[in-house]
Amino acid sequence: MPGVNGVELFLLGRTLMKIGEEAMPTEGLPGYSTSVRSVLIVASDIVENPGSAVGEIASRTSLPQSQVSGCVARLREAGAIVSEPDPADRRRVLIRQAPEASDRVDIVRSTTIDTALAAALGADDPDDVAGVVTALETLAQRLTPGTLSRLRSGSGRSRSPARD
Repeated sequence: MPGVNGVELFLLGRTLMKIGEEAMPTEGLPGYSTSVRSVLIVASDIVENPGSAVGEIASRTSLPQSQVSGCVARLREAGAIVSEPDPADRRRVLIRQAPEASDRVDIVRSTTIDTALAAALGADDPDDVAGVVTALETLAQRLTPGTLSRLRSGSGRSRSPARD
């Protein structure tokens, strides 16, 4: 049996991303112009690069600066990040992860994927869902956000920012 190829892995990633978006709790939240996907990309970049300005985040993520600004506003409202003036240039604002998780962050972190995953699998058997959750937990432990930096530095292939 042949292994998974690049196309299949890409499509699996996209499917998992959509299931993850579906699993995100949204009760009581207003409508936002920013997607869950872009907010999570920005949040991940802030965790990996504390003390960054919006322009730097936009450059690293390849998201438009206006979209990053919207994500930062949404993350600030959720209590996930804090910002402070840059001591070297008071016009710039530096962003970092909040020192303590807010109630909203706690809710997001504690929400399981089971319901969304069961719907996507069309599975009625909790053991089927549990088996997939176990496989995903293994992947999540091995393929962390740091994996991407190792991939970029070791691949030897030139990549355009739009492909990251």
